[in-house]
Amino acid sequence: MRSLAEINDKISRKRAVVLTVEELKARVALFGVTQVAKETDVITTGTFEPMESSGAIINLGHTDPPIKIRRCWLDSVPVYSGFGAVDLYIGASSAVEAMDGEEARERGGGHVIEDLIAGKPVHVRAQGQVTDCYPRATFETTITRETINQFYLFNPRNLYQNFIVGVNGGDRPLFTYLGPLQPRLGNAVYSNPGAISPLLNDPELQLIGIGTRIFLGGGVGYVSWEGTQHFPLQKRLPNHTPIGPAATLALIGDAKQMDARWVRGCYFKSYGPSLMLGVGVPLPVLNEQVVERASVTDKDLVAPIVDFSIPRRVRPTFGLVSYAQLKSGRVTIEGKTVRAAPLASMYLSRQVAQELKQWIEAGTFTLTEAVSPIPMERSFLPQDRWTEF
Repeated sequence: MRSLAEINDKISRKRAVVLTVEELKARVALFGVTQVAKETDVITTGTFEPMESSGAIINLGHTDPPIKIRRCWLDSVPVYSGFGAVDLYIGASSAVEAMDGEEARERGGGHVIEDLIAGKPVHVRAQGQVTDCYPRATFETTITRETINQFYLFNPRNLYQNFIVGVNGGDRPLFTYLGPLQPRLGNAVYSNPGAISPLLNDPELQLIGIGTRIFLGGGVGYVSWEGTQHFPLQKRLPNHTPIGPAATLALIGDAKQMDARWVRGCYFKSYGPSLMLGVGVPLPVLNEQVVERASVTDKDLVAPIVDFSIPRRVRPTFGLVSYAQLKSGRVTIEGKTVRAAPLASMYLSRQVAQELKQWIEAGTFTLTEAVSPIPMERSFLPQDRWTEF
């Protein structure tokens, strides 16, 4: 129907017709796929959910005399320093290390990343490996995003195409990456926002590839690679959507351009720190199939209910449940009505899609051709080789 170049030309002239994915689904219900495809140029999707496999690359700049950092803490959060002399990587789920006399704090790398994006000062403490070219042994200072060279998010695994629903069939509370799970099926928690989520609206990643420009944390980002634990061979429904965790993406973007509204540190009780992150992906309407795939609704999407009380990699499930049922706030498990709640913010997920729509309508955000597709034949390899000590 139309090419990406034609769509970008309309964007540059501020004439592109852009719909959020919710607006698109509503119009398809009224007017059908063919009519909506003729009228629409871009669909915007969005999510705001925990993405703990995230982090930031930071280059501090050289000291005088210079230091080769080999141990480092940002606001008492340990960071990785095993490459360039003053290059650091802070992981979102890295937890505060309490110093002598300090109380442990429910804080981690995600909070430090949020503070830097917000322009707040962050304390640095570093220990160096003394060499002839790097004679300094220690270094301590305060940094902000304005006083460091590079500061960009580089996230190994974001945007799970689908995920699980966590429950607890045991007799004690469990504290997990989905938050607290109450015993005897006391609650059910899911993290994917369902029908508004980016990858469920392009289930075979025909529009998203390496180099795709996206909304990342309130700034411009890009798809840099497949994500870790990428598993596109997950079983799928006839509508091509997966029945559980499937494709993932690695994302990158300049954190100096981001907004702390969309990048927030968080902490899960008795589990650890993480990061709430807003990500939006534009889908160019190149043909009717794009609209057909993106018109999928919550009643047509499912996720597996997984029992966390069994401490194994492959846990038993209570079957599949639709996102429509999950979003009703109640699901039925073995005849019992169980309260269900999302970790994702539905409100902020919608706001991500809306803000991306506004960028495109204003002509400030154009779409990119992928330089390479995301592999869709990747198997998932478990770690089953054990060495006894």
